[in-house]
Amino acid sequence: MTPNDHDQIVAAAALLRAGGIVAFPTETVYGLGADVSNLSAVRRVFEIKKRPADHPLIVHFADSSRLHHWAREIPEQAWQLAEYFWPGPLTLILPRSHHVPENVTGGQDTVGLRVPDHPVALALLNALGPEGALAAPSANRFGRLSPTTATHVREELGDAVDMVLDGGACKVGLESTIVGFNNQTALVLRPGGISLEALEEVLGSKVVATGRKKQAVRVPGSLASHYAPDTPLELWPTESLWQRAIELETEGLRTAIMTWSGQNPERPERKNGTHFAMPAEPEVYGSRLYATLRRLDHEHFDRLLIEAPPDAPAWMAIADRLQRAASCIPDSEVKTDDCAPSQEDRNINEIV
Repeated sequence: MTPNDHDQIVAAAALLRAGGIVAFPTETVYGLGADVSNLSAVRRVFEIKKRPADHPLIVHFADSSRLHHWAREIPEQAWQLAEYFWPGPLTLILPRSHHVPENVTGGQDTVGLRVPDHPVALALLNALGPEGALAAPSANRFGRLSPTTATHVREELGDAVDMVLDGGACKVGLESTIVGFNNQTALVLRPGGISLEALEEVLGSKVVATGRKKQAVRVPGSLASHYAPDTPLELWPTESLWQRAIELETEGLRTAIMTWSGQNPERPERKNGTHFAMPAEPEVYGSRLYATLRRLDHEHFDRLLIEAPPDAPAWMAIADRLQRAASCIPDSEVKTDDCAPSQEDRNINEIV
């Protein structure tokens, strides 16, 4: 659909005002929207997603000039970023105003705010009026792969959603960059569609990436395990990837390898797996990541083996999502325990 599909937009807005739940496209991923002022509708979003009540939602609205309606004590840096990047894949963490209910923020005094860059999302938000907004996480079960098409939403949530607006595939394909503020310092609390370098260029000052450090403010997508397919996912350096596949396949497991580097050595000894080449450009890779993992998940492999992305700023958001999705990251401080075939895997393949 397009923003010109007036009847659908009007119907969706009416449904939201009546307490309904509408899935809608953004440039990042599809959102699961409820009228921010409707407490019961917001509770239903948590129930549909099976999301913990203390895990906050992001408030989406249509016009950056209305930032002061949803937040208070707004630093100058926040205004600079909003004016430059909105509409766009940037979420700002700010003290919430009285217009934001506590159940949207997980009980915190701060709220995540953003203006999405998608014509259907903006048409829907404008249809809600100047003081309308949607509390919206990604339109999937909590902890799973985010949806980047309307089909993904329907696969994930089925009839639990009252309406799905189909705006095609998401352009960015990864969640928004989340930025908070500590005194005069901007902090990247979650990497996303806007790079740290782009933020620094606009602000003219250093921006700090918090990485996986424990944060005083809870933000979406910050759990150690998140964005995960059902199939166990392992993240391996290029030089170890293919050998790992052979080891697992020798155990009788079916593997899918996903690479970005273009390296595809001849491995005639591989008898029980497949190889999927991803683009080497991070923007394109990011836009296809969730859809590709979902597709491989549907093929019921025993393991997904992913080539670790480069340690480069442009790949920061991709690396973050893959590290959180992985059940095994060898030679890391976390997630090393699941790097061997489990006894259950061996038993299954002995039976087969």
